[in-house]
Amino acid sequence: MHMNSPEYRYEIVIYWDDEHQAYVAEVPELPGCRARATDRLEALSHAQHAIEIWVETARECGDPVPQPHGRFHFA
Repeated sequence: MHMNSPEYRYEIVIYWDDEHQAYVAEVPELPGCRARATDRLEALSHAQHAIEIWVETARECGDPVPQPHGRFHFA
């Protein structure tokens, strides 16, 4: 699947984490799916890759994959 596919249009919330001195990109609809980087765009890129891995792993394990709401947030 390609990231522009509607299947991968999950909400991504990006925020600064003082403790780790990095941006965190979380995908609220996919439990445990998050990424960290020193740059917001890099965090977003890592989160998009994490989404792909999360969905592929869920499918391989026979777990349900939630339908995305398709909103993107940057904070």
